[in-house]
Amino acid sequence: NFIFWKKFIAAIHVNLQQILNLPIDKPNQVVHNNMSKSIIITQSNYIPWKGYFDSMALVDEFMLYDDMQYTRRDWRNRNQIKTAHGLVWLTIPVEVKGKYTQTIKDTKVSDADWNQDHWNSLKQHYAKAACFAEVKDFIGDLYAHVPATYLSEINLYFLRNIATYLGITTPFTKSSDYNLVEGKTERLVNLCQQRNANHYYTGPAAKDYMDLTCFEKEKISVNWLDYSGYPEYRQLHPPFTHYVSILDLLFNEGANAKHFMKYTTTQKDTP
Repeated sequence: NFIFWKKFIAAIHVNLQQILNLPIDKPNQVVHNNMSKSIIITQSNYIPWKGYFDSMALVDEFMLYDDMQYTRRDWRNRNQIKTAHGLVWLTIPVEVKGKYTQTIKDTKVSDADWNQDHWNSLKQHYAKAACFAEVKDFIGDLYAHVPATYLSEINLYFLRNIATYLGITTPFTKSSDYNLVEGKTERLVNLCQQRNANHYYTGPAAKDYMDLTCFEKEKISVNWLDYSGYPEYRQLHPPFTHYVSILDLLFNEGANAKHFMKYTTTQKDTP
C-alpha cells in the first residue's frame, strides 16, 4: 500500500507540473533556456577597490567562490588605504597555523577586536576627507555590527552593504551552495551551467590558467573585464592612485562615488 500511494502522489505531482507548464525536477539537472544571463565567479576580498564593485554591477549574478583555498598575504583578508605616510594595510587577523589547505569559507578570525582597530584607523586617516561627515555613520555602523567568526561572511557583509549604498542590485550567490566538479576550468563551466549563465566575466589574469575550449564547447562566452579609463577623484595625500579600498572613494566623494565608476550608473535591471 505504501508503494502504491508513493507512486500515486508522484504521478499527481508530474501531471500538475505538465498542466501548469512547469519544468519537471530532476536531481542535478541543468536547465537550459534561450535567455541571456551573465555571471562572475570570484573569490571574496576584504572591502576591495572600486573595480571589484564595478564588475559586480556589470553582471546579472555575482558568485563568491568561497570553496577556493585561502591564500595568505593576499586580498582575502586585507586591503590598502591612503594616509599621509603612504599606503597602509588594513588586515583582518585570521587563524592560519597548521591550516595550509583551509578554504576561504572555513577561515576564522583570530582577534575579535579587529573591527574596532580598523575603524579607529579609518577615522584617524580620513577625518579631513571631503565627505567623511557624510559617510562616517554608515561605515562606522558597518564596523560596529560586523559578523564575528568567519572571514567569508565578513567579506560578504561588507560587499552587500556597500553595493547597496552604491545602488548595485546584482544578487549574490556562493559556490559552496552548489555541486562542484573536478578541474579548474570545468568547475567554472559547470557552475555557469547550474546557474543558467551563458556569459562568463573574469579578470585578464585568468587568461593564464583558463582553458577556453571548455567554455566554447558549452556555448558559454568568456568576457574579459576592462579596468582602464577610470577618472580621478578628490583624494587626500598625492600622488593619486586608483588601487586602494573603495572606502577611499566613499570618504572622498560620498554619494557621488558612483559617478567615478563605470557601470554603477548604467546597471541594467536584473532578471
